[in-house]
Amino acid sequence: MNSEQSSRRGLILINTGPGKGKTTAAMGTALRAVGNGMRVLMLQFLKGSWHYGELDSTKAFGDNFVLKQMGRGFVKVGGAETDPEDVRLVEAAWNEAKEAILSGEWDMVVLDEINYAIGYGMLDPAVVAETLRNRPEMVHVILTGRNAHPTLVEIADTVTEMREVKHAYQKGILAQRGIEY
Repeated sequence: MNSEQSSRRGLILINTGPGKGKTTAAMGTALRAVGNGMRVLMLQFLKGSWHYGELDSTKAFGDNFVLKQMGRGFVKVGGAETDPEDVRLVEAAWNEAKEAILSGEWDMVVLDEINYAIGYGMLDPAVVAETLRNRPEMVHVILTGRNAHPTLVEIADTVTEMREVKHAYQKGILAQRGIEY
């Protein structure tokens, strides 16, 4: 076995921070993986009711790139109690994610917006960390969303923090098709 083969293993990557581009970066990495003959599952924990361009674009890859929206598209946080239906949807998304990660059927599993679900107290970071530690050796996992939990940052191989320098919203420019959705 040469050194390249012996050093190959699945990685845990986190895209976090207040800036734009966390999901987009994960999508780019997922497309690179598919282009290299890998199978990718992307579960969007909170997105659900909106139509995003990436839903259509991933269909071209058939069973090699499966993207599923697991939420309702919004979650009430702050003053109001978290809706039990949103908690149920996050639990169902996590059960599917855990099964997919541990199955070894997928080369890469993207857990889009999972950091929000953890931050909102809808998902226990220790449970997520345990699954990540016990995944098959060659499975890559990408977690996205602001405020990545320190437990997950600690076990990740690569953590990228997106930082906003400037955003079109500040000029009153609305979300643009092909850029934000």
